[in-house]
Amino acid sequence: MTKRNHYLIPFALALLTLILVAGCQPKESTNTLQAGEGFAEVEGGKIWYKVSGSGDAVPLVLLHGGPGVGSIYLKPFEDLSSDRPVIRYDQLGCGKSDYISDTTLFTVDRFVGELEALRNHLGISKWHIMGHSWGTMLAAAYYEAHQDAVASLTFASPCLVSQDWMSSTRELLESFPDSLKQAINEAEISGDFSNPGYETAMNMFYENYVWGANPPAADFDSTITTMNNEIYGYMWGASEFNVTGTLETFDATETLKKINVPTLFTAGEFDEIKESYVRKWADMVPGSKVEIIDNAVHLTTWGNPEKTIAVQRTFLNQLEE
Repeated sequence: MTKRNHYLIPFALALLTLILVAGCQPKESTNTLQAGEGFAEVEGGKIWYKVSGSGDAVPLVLLHGGPGVGSIYLKPFEDLSSDRPVIRYDQLGCGKSDYISDTTLFTVDRFVGELEALRNHLGISKWHIMGHSWGTMLAAAYYEAHQDAVASLTFASPCLVSQDWMSSTRELLESFPDSLKQAINEAEISGDFSNPGYETAMNMFYENYVWGANPPAADFDSTITTMNNEIYGYMWGASEFNVTGTLETFDATETLKKINVPTLFTAGEFDEIKESYVRKWADMVPGSKVEIIDNAVHLTTWGNPEKTIAVQRTFLNQLEE
């Protein structure tokens, strides 16, 4: 062995050690994202996600409603990808993500962990969060657990206190014919929801306050066919106006009082969650803003997508001026 090689061996070993150590370090968190779609491993299976847009602006993640509905109705928010990356994903059990029926996975905490796993998978340090309906429950719970990862919050058509939500929908039902109200009451007492009167009332309620009279046919069909009714029934209940599942006692008021990031509340003019409840919750968040989307029901992206996206764009862009 030459003298030169004698000195090179320790150097090579040291270099190899540095490479191995560097390879074992956790992935550095960054906001630089590239457009594309894929799957992320989470507790219970794999979730599908799509990144629209690219760059290092703080990204926006979309939390769909349900629970168990899927994200396709939130597609219009991808128009914001000209300003920043927009992340749309299907929560485990619905949409393009793995289907699940194990009720031990139907918990708020697991859905929070799923969202955090997605953030780590994408290597994001901070993101804006837009939750819609049940997604606002998830957004509030995620903020409680991972405040440092949240740049701003949008509570769209929020459901932040289950009992308030039920009060709102019950108030709307007061305008229904007595025969339909009776059919609803009888179905809820008996547990038999096959009554034609109940189905008529459900269809009327959904058309008036949830998805509107003329939802986009393709997106509507996809939403219905990829929905997980087991998750919805277990966590929420049989209908929008009667919460009997595990979310029955959900109440985010204490979390709302602690929020210290820019926050926007939105709702449709004819939403199933009435404006009075939205403003009640907004009053708990110092400095929050409220925007009502005219000519829209609960799914504002189907009723008035232009106004919905414009409001969200203005809110986010003003944060960076």
